Amino acid sequence: MKLRVIRANLIVKLKTFYRERTAMFFTLAFPIILILVFGTIFLDRDKLSLDLYVQDLDHSQASARFVKTLQFNGNFKIIEVDPATDAREYAQKHKLNLILVIPKDFGILHDQRADNKTHDASVILRYIYDPSSTSVKTKMEYLNMEFAGMNQRMSGRPPFYRWEETSILNQKYRFIEFFIPGVIAMAVMIASLFGTVNMNTELLQKGIIRKLSTTPITRTDWILSNILYQFALAIISTIAMLLVSYWVFHVELHINGWLLGFILLDVFAFVGIGMILTRFVQEAQSAVAAANAIVFPMMFLSGSFFPIEMMPGFLQTFARVLPLYYINEGLRASMIFSDNLAALRYAAIIGAFAAVFFTLGITATKWEEGK
Repeated sequence: MKLRVIRANLIVKLKTFYRERTAMFFTLAFPIILILVFGTIFLDRDKLSLDLYVQDLDHSQASARFVKTLQFNGNFKIIEVDPATDAREYAQKHKLNLILVIPKDFGILHDQRADNKTHDASVILRYIYDPSSTSVKTKMEYLNMEFAGMNQRMSGRPPFYRWEETSILNQKYRFIEFFIPGVIAMAVMIASLFGTVNMNTELLQKGIIRKLSTTPITRTDWILSNILYQFALAIISTIAMLLVSYWVFHVELHINGWLLGFILLDVFAFVGIGMILTRFVQEAQSAVAAANAIVFPMMFLSGSFFPIEMMPGFLQTFARVLPLYYINEGLRASMIFSDNLAALRYAAIIGAFAAVFFTLGITATKWEEGK
């Protein structure tokens, strides 16, 4: 082992890294961005405020005090639902993930318990919820903890506050069914973006891009062949994920034309982003670092694994402009709920994203600038 050689090689690598300013920026900035983003999300978790729709069927003084307690102690932003409406239909129509229903006899049972007239008096609160929501379980856990605390503050047994759950969906779904579409969207995104970045930067650095301009192949032919390549890889990857999911977890998902459509739009959108990156960041190390800075925040902020409602308002707004968010929602609408109208709406949005990014990517791809 020669320390002089090791030292000289280390100095060369550090100088090379220093000269690639873009790579240095993304390498150093990316973890800082993650710290700032997730630090903001988890900062002051005790002050987290969640929207909570409440349907008070009792409208007594006791139920009003109960709602105020939830608002102040549970950090909920209370939104009232008209007692005359059907809570389940209302949640479906307005795409709400949770409505808390207070029963008609709440005040009477509460007074009986408070006056020690009936020690076993209890009230059953209903959760009308959407199991497809990534954040509904978090809301329900917050409510459960709040009700448990209220029960402890009330004397006597059994607990006064009880709750039951009613899904707004006609069919029961497991979490794995909601998880798989998000994984498919994420896997296609990563393969398309990094596949484009890695291939384009390598061809640029080797000067192959410029040489292609002297061959019969046109730039359009070359780009479309790359699109078909990425699409074929995405199909193979999706089939593998679905086979494992059906075989191991026995999932129940609807496989239809929407799946191919969203995969294709996913490929177009992120291949376009990859072409844009390699236009402005042509060094391989810098381009990969820039791609990481795009992929990882999008993975965590698009609703694939993380409840959007647990984030601050400005991050929720930011999440809803990410293309991966609409691919996730579109795949879930088609594969789980067979909601063609919702799938069409999400496809139109991601289609607009894909058209813009892909057009910019084509414009940014200049053969004559290859090294």
